[in-house]
Amino acid sequence: MGSHEVLGQAARLASSGLLLQVVFRLITFVLNAFILRFLSKEIVGIVNVRLTLFYSTTIFLAREAFRRACLSGSTQRDWSQTINLLWLTVPLGVCWSLFLGWVWLRLLEVPDPNVVPHYGTGVVVFGISAVVELLGEPFWVLAQAHMFVKLKVIAESLSVILKSILTVFLVLWLPHWGLYIFSLAQLSYTAVLVLCYVIYFKKLLGFPKSTKQQTLPVSRMTDLLPSILRSGAFVNWKEAKLTWSFFKQSFLKQILTEGERYVMTFLNVLNFGDQGVYDIVNNLGSLVARLIFQPVEESFYIFFAKVLEREKDATRQKQEDVAVAAAVLESLLKLALLAGLTITVFGFAYSQLALDIYGGAMLSSGSGPVLLRSYCLYVLLLAINGITECFTFAAMSKEQVDRYNFTMLALSSSFLVLSYLLTHWCGSVGFILANCFNMGIRITQSLCFIHRYYRESPYRPLAGLRLSPVLLGAFALSGGITSVSEVFLCCEQGWLARLAHVAVGAFCLGATLGTVLFTETKLVHFLRTQLGVSRLTDKMT
Repeated sequence: MGSHEVLGQAARLASSGLLLQVVFRLITFVLNAFILRFLSKEIVGIVNVRLTLFYSTTIFLAREAFRRACLSGSTQRDWSQTINLLWLTVPLGVCWSLFLGWVWLRLLEVPDPNVVPHYGTGVVVFGISAVVELLGEPFWVLAQAHMFVKLKVIAESLSVILKSILTVFLVLWLPHWGLYIFSLAQLSYTAVLVLCYVIYFKKLLGFPKSTKQQTLPVSRMTDLLPSILRSGAFVNWKEAKLTWSFFKQSFLKQILTEGERYVMTFLNVLNFGDQGVYDIVNNLGSLVARLIFQPVEESFYIFFAKVLEREKDATRQKQEDVAVAAAVLESLLKLALLAGLTITVFGFAYSQLALDIYGGAMLSSGSGPVLLRSYCLYVLLLAINGITECFTFAAMSKEQVDRYNFTMLALSSSFLVLSYLLTHWCGSVGFILANCFNMGIRITQSLCFIHRYYRESPYRPLAGLRLSPVLLGAFALSGGITSVSEVFLCCEQGWLARLAHVAVGAFCLGATLGTVLFTETKLVHFLRTQLGVSRLTDKMT
């Protein structure tokens, strides 16, 4: 498969992943607003911070390294060894679930059962749901490696929709169940997700003449189960060693990704109610980042991993592949920078209005607006870091990944200390400031790697981080106008004034986007080309 075909499939995967994330986040967005009107903020804090952290930590530590290692390189491999390696996520997940469950039940502060009932049951069920989800890991990796985009969209959409319906039903009819509601909903989500993958492959492998079935390295369902190989080792030891390297890195990356939740959970810097408010604002602030940046990062990591060879620099690889990778990286950096700047500039003037509409005075008063404005700056750094790291992790050799782990260790330690200090100094905003600091260091590390990688080649993908003075002026002017508009029109002047404030922002946004179209013609051409490739590939499949 050529680099252009892989790029087309990656673009299709990104667009489908983007649609999937839009559906997920909109459902979650509406669901949180609904729950706030029926349940206490303490329950929201326990579910969204404490139990979700337990679940995500178990899942991340058990499978993230396996996913990255098994999706690297070509699909032409001994898939029996890869599937055996992937099944190791299940016992690993059981071990992590038992250990972390003991920590969550015995070492951490237990909430008042009169305020948050059934906490122990919640921990147990969330741990079980994590292990259930790991049962589908071989199916997920095989589907991702062969770009089965529609399967992912259907499976995850169906799971989220059923989980949301069950949550709403139980909140309306049995609100006194407390954490039982979210525990049952979480378990149903993972069970339906795994069943969708199992049923899909069972039906697909039942039709041996289908085009998709002929491209698969397995011919029957038993091939997806662990097996003893007579002709070789149980696992591919090169993949296993790469998995270990990614595992060490994943542990540190998880601390950086969920660092503020670990500080809240283990150091008790905020009570459960404040944790709930912070998490709501945090989810609202990261809504666009998760909708857009995460699926793009995941999809183009697969593209870079398939096009580039880990053990070679840019001068020792196919120059066509290097050129395509450089052009894609430059365009993605430009896109991330523009999206992040747009969110930062316009988010500053519309944070208070967004919080007031979403959650009323509980969110729009106090530190809520300052928290969301700070998060808008963090989104800019998230956007750039997502693109630089997806390339860096795909192009690094095993030794470079190991060296990078030492940097991540230092960042993890500094983040925890800085979060604790800044939280005591300026409240929950300190979490975001600490995240900004660490994200800036990570971006610097990735930029240095990319610069060294392309130093001996004629390509300069980091040019994507440069904007024209005209476009920078448009952003600055829009930020000034919308800030003045907020002072005079928002948010205590009535709904007509609010609509006028929104109209001012819409006009400034349109003018800024128009400037982008005129000044960033190379990016516009890239987007049109790849969207066209995505649609063409979709029709062919």
